[in-house]
Amino acid sequence: MFGKLGDMMGKLQEMKQRADEVKATLAAIKLTAEGAGGDIKIGITGDRKVLSLQISDALQHGNKQELEAQLLATINKALVAAEKVNEEEMKKAAGGILPGL
Repeated sequence: MFGKLGDMMGKLQEMKQRADEVKATLAAIKLTAEGAGGDIKIGITGDRKVLSLQISDALQHGNKQELEAQLLATINKALVAAEKVNEEEMKKAAGGILPGL
């Protein structure tokens, strides 16, 4: 009985350690998403932290609603890219511990 419990505790500890490693990896991954034909650039990490936002001068003097719409679209594009990287890293981590995921 204690052998199986010990094995399970070992697996849980291994999973926690691997999760911490994945978090560090995701924090180190830097992505860039562009929108409005490259006039908006957003830097984001794999763990979904926005690092930077650049808006070209051409967009800063235009229609406010259009700028806001372009910003939202680009932010969402950056979040989708970060989410994809996040999922891939989690699958890699879980696959080594929990086969079949």
